[in-house]
Amino acid sequence: MDHITARSRPLSARAVRFFWRALIAAGVLLELPELMSDTADDRPRPQPRPPLVPGDALSAMDDEQLLDLQIRQLDIHIAGSALEPRIAQLHDELTARGLTFRPHYWLSDEWFTPDGIAGIAIPFYLAHPRLARLELAQMLEVEGGDPEWCMRILRHEAGHAIDNAFDLRRRPHRRAVFGNPGKEYPEFYAPKPYSKSFVLHLDSWYAQAHPDEDFAETFAVWLTPNSQWETRYRGWGALKKLEYMDALMKSLAGHMPSETPTAELDALPKLRKTLRQYYRRKRRHYGVDRPEFYDRDLRRLFSDAPEFANNLSASQFIARNRRSVRRVVSDWTGIYQYTVDQLMEDMIARSRQLKLRLAVPEDEARKQFTVLLTVQTMNFLHSGGHRVAL
Repeated sequence: MDHITARSRPLSARAVRFFWRALIAAGVLLELPELMSDTADDRPRPQPRPPLVPGDALSAMDDEQLLDLQIRQLDIHIAGSALEPRIAQLHDELTARGLTFRPHYWLSDEWFTPDGIAGIAIPFYLAHPRLARLELAQMLEVEGGDPEWCMRILRHEAGHAIDNAFDLRRRPHRRAVFGNPGKEYPEFYAPKPYSKSFVLHLDSWYAQAHPDEDFAETFAVWLTPNSQWETRYRGWGALKKLEYMDALMKSLAGHMPSETPTAELDALPKLRKTLRQYYRRKRRHYGVDRPEFYDRDLRRLFSDAPEFANNLSASQFIARNRRSVRRVVSDWTGIYQYTVDQLMEDMIARSRQLKLRLAVPEDEARKQFTVLLTVQTMNFLHSGGHRVAL
């Protein structure tokens, strides 16, 4: 979440933003209108800014009305929201470790810490309960939506922020322990679930995504109160990373960085895309590269034999149990609920094509189906074919 204009998701957006920032810095963008027209009258005129919509008005809107809003119309703030006490808790944890550095925070469209900036962008939907409900409806879960989950992400992002603030990636020992931070960020990564070379903090074995993510995840485990990392990671290769982190942070205790840039990349007032466009892109991003479920796997649980013709169809059964099974499989595999849901959508469609029906009692089928979906997902992870979207 931290290299170039490093964002956790998606990489392509990060690269585009870096490109445009480079053009602006070079003055190229100022010359483009001259290349497109001979007269100033032909140049595109800025569109008037749409009105801000305050929190009370957001609460009264239905989903369709919200989806038509541009993100920059959301008149919401961290102050006074559920985020405020969680940020205060993070600061208390930093204080308990002797760290005087504090990140700065702003609202954007996702969690990220830009390269070189000692601050944390927080997704807008966490600043208002109505927007959190819209996120749930669109994505089936709210990343950072409960206090524990939010704190896990804040600790991770704080690792990026302190890395930036003290320019730690330049230190040879840091690079030797975590790897080259200049390594290109992948758009997807294939984790090894049982590797002991990395700590476990965020879902999807996120420390394996990039050396900078490994650093941030290790910092988060080190910072978490009562994590007992010395005991939990005994015998793991990741322990040497935690021991290095412990020594590094002790050396920074009581110190402030020489300068802490406070730029706010992709701040809410600058985001012109509508919520409808935002969710369309987000769903597309997390629905890609999903594994195929072979007919053999479905036929092990369901049947098209004539004696089961009066039983509940397999497609109806999966649809009926979709929410509960999706949540269980997501919890056990660390895969986003939206991605798991897309897998189930494929299974529903294929079961319908094969005209499959229940061949065992429904309670038993529910257990077997949950196991089938979990095992298939984990097999795909172990094969290296599964790629987790950054």
